[in-house]
Amino acid sequence: MPAHIIQRGVNRQICFGADEDMAAYANWLFEGSLKFGVSIHAWVLMTNHVHLLLTPLQEHAISNCMQYLGRYYVRYFNYRYQRTGTLFEDRFKSHPVQTNAYFLACSRYIEQNPVRSGMVRHPAEYKWSSYAAQALGRDVKMWTPHEEYETLGSTQRTRQVAYQQLFDQALESDLVAEIKQAQQTGFVLGTVEFRQQFEALTGYPQFHKKRGPKPPV
Repeated sequence: MPAHIIQRGVNRQICFGADEDMAAYANWLFEGSLKFGVSIHAWVLMTNHVHLLLTPLQEHAISNCMQYLGRYYVRYFNYRYQRTGTLFEDRFKSHPVQTNAYFLACSRYIEQNPVRSGMVRHPAEYKWSSYAAQALGRDVKMWTPHEEYETLGSTQRTRQVAYQQLFDQALESDLVAEIKQAQQTGFVLGTVEFRQQFEALTGYPQFHKKRGPKPPV
């Protein structure tokens, strides 16, 4: 099941100071994905945080991959900028994503991040995201197209055009709110029915419990 990963610099501090830093991070992310069994579908590397859309191919794959990435990248970053100590928040945030209803929306949300931040006017203008691979056909070795992406067309070119067209309109505000809520809670990004099924199957709560009545004084 895919997962939306958010990794932030501690106290929201800068974790990428140059293109070379983002290239180094992407390199170790790709190495970790191969080593531990993770498919990388979408990403955006921002100045002080990262969004990833990943599918683990085995148990603990994402945790192991992120630990591997953090270990090598933090060592590199600290050496390059003559600093010491923690770079990222102790634990990355993550939440599962229901594929057929929310996967492509989550992918668009990730790639729209530079637009929402006012850095560019269109995702195609931002170098460090998966938009170029999914919409423009750039050969990026760490990208694995998800089956939901494959349903957009019968050829790679038709899929690219269909994916571009998804960005003709902004994501609905309700959908953005759902994605943000999933980030904050760690609940599945999915329909109510799907979340109920997920909770019943795994035992992981997917809804905030209502407070009971106050005891009598």
